[in-house]
Amino acid sequence: MKRSVRTAVWSTGLAGLLVVAVVVSAALGPVRIDPLTVAMAILNGIVVPSGLETGPGTLPVFGWSVPVVGLEYASVFSFDVPGTHQYIVTQMRLPRIALAATVGFALAAAGTVMQGFFRNPLADPSIIGVSSGAAAGAVALIAFPAIVPFGNLHLAAFAGALTTAFLVYAIATEGGRTPVATLLLAGVAVQAFLGSLISYMLIHSGDGLREAVVWLMGSLRDRGWSDVAFALPVTLIGVVILGAYARELNVLLLGEEDAHHLGVDVERTKLLLLALASIVTAAGVAVTGVIGFVGLVVPHIMRLLVGPDHRILFPTSALAGASFLVVTDTIARWPAGPTEVPVGIVTAALGAPFFLFLLTRREVHSV
Repeated sequence: MKRSVRTAVWSTGLAGLLVVAVVVSAALGPVRIDPLTVAMAILNGIVVPSGLETGPGTLPVFGWSVPVVGLEYASVFSFDVPGTHQYIVTQMRLPRIALAATVGFALAAAGTVMQGFFRNPLADPSIIGVSSGAAAGAVALIAFPAIVPFGNLHLAAFAGALTTAFLVYAIATEGGRTPVATLLLAGVAVQAFLGSLISYMLIHSGDGLREAVVWLMGSLRDRGWSDVAFALPVTLIGVVILGAYARELNVLLLGEEDAHHLGVDVERTKLLLLALASIVTAAGVAVTGVIGFVGLVVPHIMRLLVGPDHRILFPTSALAGASFLVVTDTIARWPAGPTEVPVGIVTAALGAPFFLFLLTRREVHSV
């Protein structure tokens, strides 16, 4: 089967799986709603611009409201759905599900890039300290709000993640070259340092201790459309650009010297891949906290299913990651209660045993 056909078949199937996961997840909760009503409520929420408003509107960008020309919108569909069900689906459940899909999409895509970049199936988006940097930024704001220049938790985590990633890159770069092994070791060292710093801040976090601990576990509770608006644009743009470098990732698997002889600007490509994967990861963990195993397990499973060609592996891993996090978050919030389990605990509880199973079956291969 041709590569383009295989990509289309797998992507279509995984996209369909994602749609099913979204509908089923939105149907579950304290108020049960049948899947058909959920589907109609979601379709009712689709709107298109229908004209201009008399006054200016605003667009949320990284926590700020940017003035834009106001638009009027009209619904594409008008199915007969009870108002209560429409509200529950579109305003209470769907934002959280959309955010889970966005973050899972981002983490799995970044994990695929990192595994190809490091030529190591055990690599994941946190390997160069992005997650630790986000955690440090978020906990710093919670514990010492007076000295952190960001008043927004998402921005503090995002800034911490990117600062850490580029610090690791700067430490590992010498003479215009960035050896992958040095980059990996620098990431491990910086993660260890940030881990100790986070522990110190937790001791002095006072009343914010519970908030900080829950954030470190990774949670989608009480998230809304503003969180989706923060993560989705960065994720989509970053993943689209990363997807355009699938061929270069394939060539890098041959080794840097061979890649150079085949016409790849190795150092520039490495910097671009690392920067974009870090940005995409940062956008995800900034709104949910640290969620592990998505970027490690999902790309590895998809590699076993579709092979190592990143032109197929990259889009399928991203779609599978979106479904995986939607499903795990559904498990995390069900049954509903005052002490909901953070989704990061669920992903680790499911991902770690499955990865150990692959190890015992000797199914963990080099990329």
